[in-house]
Amino acid sequence: MKRNPRKLAWTKAFRRAHGKEMVVDSTLSFAARRNVPVRYNRDLVATTLKAMQRVSEIRAKRERQFYRNRMRGNRERQLEADKKLVEENQHLLPPSERTEAVKMLEEEDRIDAQREAMDVEVDEEELEQEKLELAKQKQKQKGKKKQKLVRGQGVEAMDVDA
Repeated sequence: MKRNPRKLAWTKAFRRAHGKEMVVDSTLSFAARRNVPVRYNRDLVATTLKAMQRVSEIRAKRERQFYRNRMRGNRERQLEADKKLVEENQHLLPPSERTEAVKMLEEEDRIDAQREAMDVEVDEEELEQEKLELAKQKQKQKGKKKQKLVRGQGVEAMDVDA
């Protein structure tokens, strides 16, 4: 039975199509087969082997970084799922742990509220900085004159209304 390889989870095509593996990387092109016969040269073989080893090191490093980036938010998502599970199923916990769970959830809510308040203050400061930067850019643009390039004649000044 024929199947589409992009739909079978264990194929390379699926992994690449769904962002599980690196697709665009210069080190992947080194693994391509080249059917050009080359006369044996000891120095060439030595340098090729060194290059192959270096390329494999670079690829391994990039794959580790790619995996880290892909898995970055998993811990937070898992924590949120665990908290939700505890909230929904507190009746299954023993009575002594129920009170602890309630205390922990209230503490986390309080901490989240504090963080949001801090984020609002930081956002206001960032907005002020952005407004200042925009004002500076507008002042710079008022003083600039646009130029256009005319073929065969060079640069020509343009009158532009600001």
